[in-house]
Amino acid sequence: MENTKPITKSAFSVDEFCAAHGISRAMFYKLCAQGKGPRLMSVGSRKIISNEAAADWRCEREAESGTGAGSNKGNTAA
Repeated sequence: MENTKPITKSAFSVDEFCAAHGISRAMFYKLCAQGKGPRLMSVGSRKIISNEAAADWRCEREAESGTGAGSNKGNTAA
């Protein structure tokens, strides 16, 4: 019997990224136009987003909104 491991996806298409992050394609391209989109890689004529770029994008958006790790915004405990 052949020992095979499942392949883990390491990149998103634009549509997959939008679905995974709950944003529309229009919002994706609006963010890109504002310089707030994720890093894109070109593979042939396709644009894809690596898992690392997606994670970095989430961290950047959290930091921008003040709700990222280590943020005390909204925390009333002294």
